[in-house]
Amino acid sequence: MKKKAFAKTSDEFDRRFDGGEDIHELTDISKVKIARPGRKVRLTLDVSEALVRDLDDIRNRIGVDRSALIKIWLHERIKQEIAIS
Repeated sequence: MKKKAFAKTSDEFDRRFDGGEDIHELTDISKVKIARPGRKVRLTLDVSEALVRDLDDIRNRIGVDRSALIKIWLHERIKQEIAIS
């Protein structure tokens, strides 16, 4: 069986995936880094109701739960701060 050529652009990859093509042969996972974050710690955060309403408006629009959105934003900001340092 002939091996499929890797997708040259993300648009090509998306097009092939959306078209129902088996993408397993199109990906090279040999250099993937797996992050194992370690033990989880619970945080408690007090914020205003207005901020929670705004947060909920955003999370409802993009379809994720509140804690996932906060975790994503924290992760992005920490990576940004580390890059500046």
